[in-house]
Amino acid sequence: MEDKRLTGMEKAAYGIGAVGKDMVYMLSASYVLYYFQDLLGVNAIAMGTILLVARIFDAFNDPIMGVIVAKTKTKWGKFRPWLMIGTVTNAVILYLMFAAPPALDGSGLIAYAAIFYILWGVTYTMMDIPYWSMIPAFTKGGKEREGLTTLARSCAGVGAALVSVFTMMIVHAIGGSNEVLGFKWFAFIIAVVFVAATTITCVAIKEKATVDMKTASVKDMFKALVQNDQAMAVVVAIVLINCSVYITSNLVIYFFKYDFGGTDWYNSYTLFNMFGGAISILAMMVFYPVLRKFADNIKIFYICLASAIIGYASLLGIAFTSMNNVYILFIPGFFIFTANGVMQVLTTVFLANTVEYGELKNGRRDESVIFSMQTFVVKLASGVAAFIASICLQINSLQSGTDVSEADKARDFSLEVAKSSRVGLRMTMTIVPIAGLLFAIFWFGKKYILTESKVEEISKELSEKK
Repeated sequence: MEDKRLTGMEKAAYGIGAVGKDMVYMLSASYVLYYFQDLLGVNAIAMGTILLVARIFDAFNDPIMGVIVAKTKTKWGKFRPWLMIGTVTNAVILYLMFAAPPALDGSGLIAYAAIFYILWGVTYTMMDIPYWSMIPAFTKGGKEREGLTTLARSCAGVGAALVSVFTMMIVHAIGGSNEVLGFKWFAFIIAVVFVAATTITCVAIKEKATVDMKTASVKDMFKALVQNDQAMAVVVAIVLINCSVYITSNLVIYFFKYDFGGTDWYNSYTLFNMFGGAISILAMMVFYPVLRKFADNIKIFYICLASAIIGYASLLGIAFTSMNNVYILFIPGFFIFTANGVMQVLTTVFLANTVEYGELKNGRRDESVIFSMQTFVVKLASGVAAFIASICLQINSLQSGTDVSEADKARDFSLEVAKSSRVGLRMTMTIVPIAGLLFAIFWFGKKYILTESKVEEISKELSEKK
């Protein structure tokens, strides 16, 4: 590798790629169910099944793509060709996914949703794997590599936040009361931004060395889990926590549209997401360091889960009031988003602790395998959560459908929904997550033994052996 550090321009270019990448991811992750089920009328259970199967398939597809990228050799390197190919194909698929032909209905629409969502997952993996794996090819180790990874993760968070906050506002600005049209052109805009962002990354960043790319197979992951009980403890806790959070995030748009109500419900929804994004960032950057001064990570973990449970319980209580002001929802939102932000830091720390534990117990250091699990379980949890959310939508008949007259376009959709359906929605997005979090507390408390003193003891023992 050339003895030359990355310039500020190169770092910025790499970060811009992360912004575009996660804008696309968030649009798909947060709005595909809503687009097909609520706006186009696809059966909720069918849509939930598609999302579950596709996400599980996508999780298993990651290691395969890793092997393909590792074996690629071109004059542009092994990473940038796949990064560009994956981006362009994914951008096209994204647009087509949110531009379903109006003539389709019934089984044809279900088939369309299944084909394009699975293709979206495959093409996203095609660019996501090389994006993160290419860092060692153009950075030195140590602080430069760590700093660039942190920058990229932060930029990815910015991209996700932008879409989370502004999607519905822009969709309504483009399409007015026709959300289907609004999503079509908003997806087109995001697709163009995505391609432009990745192009900047590929042009500005040059691979300066040939690196061996280590990829963990699904078999490796399960083997590591079976042989490392602490990794198993953390992974199960992550699945339970993420399922709880994702159930609510899948249903919150329905809550604002059909329960909170109002003809401008999307403005309240935007404001709530803006608040939540800000609190999550503050939690990671400010709240966690402050808590760390007074408590160890395990105590902070329990504080966070208790905070989330309080948030969900207060949300359920507030939902049974008149709810005429979005700002009152900031109260439960504060507890939930704070917990979520800190938990993103803690789960990474806990996984890192299991690496040395596994090295001491099994005589090998499964670092890459352990951290590959984080992506795997997040995708698995998002699929399970989407399926649970779809069952809620089906049972409670929450769907606007496609046959909307001109007179109905300005209606307050919440007035059309039965009280029992609203209650069912409220209970699914609060009580079910509370049950998941309580089980996570029970599981983690019983299984996880890596206290800070225990981690220090393991590190000392490993050092003595070496």
